Amino acid sequence: TGYIFRSGFSGTFGIVSNHQVDTFSFSMEGYRTEKLLVNAEEYVNVRMKLLPAAASHTRRDKLASLTKDLEKEVQKSWLTGEETYASILENQFINARRYPNTGMSLNVDRASYSNIRRFITLKSFVPPDAVRIEEMLNYFSFDYQEPEDGNLFRVRTTLSDCPWNPANQLYYINFSSKKLDLDSLPPSNLVFLVDVSGSMDMTNRLPLLKSAFRLLVNNLREKDSVAIVVYGGVTGIMLNSTSGKEKEKIIKAIDELTPGGNTPGESGIRLAYRVARNHFIKEGNNRVILATDGDFNVGMKTEEELDELITQQKESGIYLTCLGVGMGNYKDSKIQTLAKKGNGNFAYLDNFKEAEKVLLKEFTQTLYAIADDVYMNVEFNPDFVKEYRLIGFDNKVGALRDSLSVVEGGEIGSGHSMVAMFEIVPADHARASSKDPAASGRFATIKLRYKLPESSQELYFNNTSPYAFTPFTQLDTCYRFSSAVAMFGSLLRHSPYLKNAGWNEVIALAEHSCYKDDLLQKEFISLLHQARLLYGKTKKKKGGERNGE
Repeated sequence: TGYIFRSGFSGTFGIVSNHQVDTFSFSMEGYRTEKLLVNAEEYVNVRMKLLPAAASHTRRDKLASLTKDLEKEVQKSWLTGEETYASILENQFINARRYPNTGMSLNVDRASYSNIRRFITLKSFVPPDAVRIEEMLNYFSFDYQEPEDGNLFRVRTTLSDCPWNPANQLYYINFSSKKLDLDSLPPSNLVFLVDVSGSMDMTNRLPLLKSAFRLLVNNLREKDSVAIVVYGGVTGIMLNSTSGKEKEKIIKAIDELTPGGNTPGESGIRLAYRVARNHFIKEGNNRVILATDGDFNVGMKTEEELDELITQQKESGIYLTCLGVGMGNYKDSKIQTLAKKGNGNFAYLDNFKEAEKVLLKEFTQTLYAIADDVYMNVEFNPDFVKEYRLIGFDNKVGALRDSLSVVEGGEIGSGHSMVAMFEIVPADHARASSKDPAASGRFATIKLRYKLPESSQELYFNNTSPYAFTPFTQLDTCYRFSSAVAMFGSLLRHSPYLKNAGWNEVIALAEHSCYKDDLLQKEFISLLHQARLLYGKTKKKKGGERNGE
């Protein structure tokens, strides 16, 4: 059928089949694939054999964050308990003296926020697995400041009170990347890979994508080129590589896209990359832009083989940007995985305004990488930090269980600004220091590891973060607003760390720290009010209401 079924925690599950006897394939990373002839009247027990430990082709799971030397047995203890019902597992507090080093993969992905907005606008509860707090924070441009002295990056840090737990502190890392000069941007070789299968025949799918691509085409220059590849009832080239000067010709080809047929995604990907390779521009911006609702049929290939296909193409210097429309959470995760493996980024378009934001206002951030494999490592000073918890950058349960899982950096675009956050349990010395404005010392060391586009050489950018405590009420507005965004994500994930805060507290914080002329921030406050109405109906407590809900 081309469908892929995933078992639950115990490995027991059922499959509906039209045939009494059929062939089934069972696969799992690190194990031999088993194919069996199965009779629907019989219960089937499958025992899988481990691959040799040295098997070089074993596919490794990718981690979003990693704490140095933290034993797998410690992380496995996080998996127990009734709260963990989603495939993403929230980071927990870590002892800074035993494990001072932790790190995270940085990228420009923002898809989670617009996907959350779609759920709440439709008055639907947000699946906790759809909530990725780092992508929610990425969505807003927090106080961008140009890097100094010709550097690619700028890092600023600050420490303050934790708004949801007065006993703890919040540590903010504000990260900005260099803005490329629009006039000197390298030529682009773009291939639009568009899903035109039958499932795209809805207003918020193919028509929305066509509007989005028209916006993108308006940004192209004469030295840029576009080709259009489609997959659906047929897989083929709708438009050969065409100069950005011929906008009418490109837009006419976009307008002629019509939905129908099944979803042969694998053949579409192969063809799109082949077209990109045939027109490859050395030292240029070579990128496939995959646009789909995520109803991704990989033909006769397994999901693992598709992942390997994308990884192979990554080595050719071709980036992958994924634009998702109309999809549910599972498909969102699938396309996100492809974007990460394809050395690219992922955006979710829930409406035309979002398409305009991603492909017009944030054109260079989305389509021009200034650095690849960007990974940020933070080493805390245990004299100031007793325990720390990374907010967001949560790993999938499967990746934590996999002893071979690795962390891999992401792609950073031009002029990107983001905030990363840690909740800190201060050491006794630091509690006293927070009351002493003259206190000083090294709070943390931040190291960025990255590569330049089309280079395999690892480069480093180091920053020493001094101890500098600022009361929350005196913080820059952008930091206080980012705290509200993180609290919103934590509420949607039903985080156990937000027991002392509810919707009223988040809304009050957002309203007091919102830039009144920032439409995105004003929309965020409106979204909070909608979420309070939606979630407040199910959160009643005996004897009254909690947190004003």
